[in-house]
Amino acid sequence: MVVIRLARGGAKKRPFFNIVATDSRNRRDGRFIERLGFYNPVASGKEESFRIAQDRLTHWQEVGAQLSPTVARLVADAGKKAAAV
Repeated sequence: MVVIRLARGGAKKRPFFNIVATDSRNRRDGRFIERLGFYNPVASGKEESFRIAQDRLTHWQEVGAQLSPTVARLVADAGKKAAAV
């Protein structure tokens, strides 16, 4: 099954996550099919903390990919922020 989840990068105490589409059996930071965006939880100031290619996310959901709970929360929060602006 294809799942859209976070893959950790960055340095110690400075996390950075790529949002990737991958097979659920692969390791968290291992092989992936496609990179869809990123999440930077320690972004400050005018730095962008979250970005996702909405068209690719929609494509993967249409072919049956499942969102991890964290990615689903991030996407929902980004949708609320976009609607408020």
